[in-house]
Amino acid sequence: MTLTVNIQDAKTNFSKLLASVALGDEVIIANRGTPVARIEPFVKTTKRQLGFVKGVLPESFFDPLPEEELNAWNL
Repeated sequence: MTLTVNIQDAKTNFSKLLASVALGDEVIIANRGTPVARIEPFVKTTKRQLGFVKGVLPESFFDPLPEEELNAWNL
């Protein structure tokens, strides 16, 4: 559920609004009827696993680039 409150009500009832957000609600804070901020539940992300792509780089990948390629990068 989305609740819209003005700034003064948000200041007065901040703890109650946070409790509502903790239950999954979204709160829109408005200034004279114009939305200016949104408070939504925090979603904890999972750690990304590194090295999940299969494959091996050839040793030549680490060789220095040819002069013509290096010159192309120096604009």
